[in-house]
Amino acid sequence: MKIILFANTDWYLYNFRYSLAQTLRDSGHEVLLVSPAGSYGERLRSLGFRWIPAPMERRSLNPLREVALILWLRRLIANEHVDLVHGFTIKCAIYGSLAARLSGVSARVNAVAGMGYVFTSNDLKARFLRPLVQGMMRLALDGADARLILQNPDDALLFKQARLVSPARVRLIPGSGVNCQRFERVSGVRNNKRLRVLLPARLLWDKGIAEYVEAAGLLQAAGREVDCLLAGDPDPGNPAAVPETTLRNWVDNGLIQWLGHVDDMPALYQSVDIVVLPSYREGLPKGLIEAAACALPLVTTDVPGCREVVTDGIDGLLIPVRDALALANAIARLQDDSEFASRIGLAAREKVLREFDERIVIKRTLEVYRELLPELC
Repeated sequence: MKIILFANTDWYLYNFRYSLAQTLRDSGHEVLLVSPAGSYGERLRSLGFRWIPAPMERRSLNPLREVALILWLRRLIANEHVDLVHGFTIKCAIYGSLAARLSGVSARVNAVAGMGYVFTSNDLKARFLRPLVQGMMRLALDGADARLILQNPDDALLFKQARLVSPARVRLIPGSGVNCQRFERVSGVRNNKRLRVLLPARLLWDKGIAEYVEAAGLLQAAGREVDCLLAGDPDPGNPAAVPETTLRNWVDNGLIQWLGHVDDMPALYQSVDIVVLPSYREGLPKGLIEAAACALPLVTTDVPGCREVVTDGIDGLLIPVRDALALANAIARLQDDSEFASRIGLAAREKVLREFDERIVIKRTLEVYRELLPELC
């Protein structure tokens, strides 16, 4: 069978869906990867996958451009005689599903990881787009030949209350999973006296970046020996992106160390003591799961997506959203009680092995495929 995986960046396909694509290919299926052009497309090709750059601009609101993209996808799907289209993120899910319907494809799977800028932001642009996006969701994502994969119960409840998709079509799968052989338990004790704290994420305001920087200032003011690291790049395709000038100003003022994009995340996790994510809302944050797989103590916010990863006091610490003081206090608590930090870190890895290993996630994703295509082996 031929299956399209369609995402809004080639980086996403490479980092989040490579293992799914590999499993499908190893099972004898033809996999076509589609995304806007980027630096990871050639990496995917070098791994033996067909990757096609889509004429897509993530921030575009031009109706003619958006219709042209849907028609381009329809032609691609029809010409390739695709059996199943799997779209990731809201825009790709909607457009990929509409194009599949127009092409007569009988199997549509859509994965929405978090509610995205349109649903989480209260600025004028997001409020204007929200009813339009909701209407398109109802049209594109529902139907007997479609399934919607969500990552946490809160998002499932939101979809139900907004009547976006019939609950009978919704399946809960916890993220894209993590390779627990690649992300191993942190080994040994570092001799560096200074605590190293890491926030790994796309650099968006709604990841709690401002609160993290404020917490770094509070810890410095308290005289604590703490280095606060930030791993990730700004996302110019997202209206909530933190400007690079702001990031460099924080660095110049000695508040954080900005690492930029990091290819070798397992090595980075091996070099830090704590991982934090003070996000406003998530689908299921892969950075937290990767860090948990490394048995690192976690601090995150008590919001949808994050609280599915962390149970407060058991395998991490939960703090209120938008609360820099609570974040600073949680980091200080872990610095002062290394035994507790080690215990919740080990519990975090056990939870990942039990619930978030990528083999579990891929198995459940293939089960969703078989609901629509029972002949898929």
